[in-house]
Amino acid sequence: MAVVLMTDLTACLANKLTKLDWMMATAESCTGGMIAAQCTDLPGSSIWFERGFVTYSNAAKTDMLGVSSSLILEQGAVSEPVARAMAMGAVECSQARVSLAVTGIAGPGGGSQTKPVGTVWLAWCVNGKVDAELCVFEGDRAKVRQAAAAQALMGLFKRLPI
Repeated sequence: MAVVLMTDLTACLANKLTKLDWMMATAESCTGGMIAAQCTDLPGSSIWFERGFVTYSNAAKTDMLGVSSSLILEQGAVSEPVARAMAMGAVECSQARVSLAVTGIAGPGGGSQTKPVGTVWLAWCVNGKVDAELCVFEGDRAKVRQAAAAQALMGLFKRLPI
């Protein structure tokens, strides 16, 4: 059931992007390319999907998206400033007009009192404007990743102008 809903959501996003004649890029950490895969599962996605960055390590966030290593050190990889920088970097390092970014703790380990497992920062860049949102998802690793992917796609869909 969740796969069908995610496919429908992605198809609706594709329709909006196609009408706008815009392309999107993804910057993924904890979802590990899951969103890009969901997008490219749709036939004709090359019309609206430009590229995906899988930036699982801190070094990848810096090397591929231009996220400042000092920002990651100061704020942590799972933070609003890093998610925002990832979203902006995805647009700046691509031909896309919009992007989404995901950084979080999918578990089962890696959490803390201040950032428990399931903590995910999402960010979207649309026409140079960046928005971010903190989510705390429940469930095992697979559920956290699926929920983060769905929320990221829905967030971009809602932020598009039509």
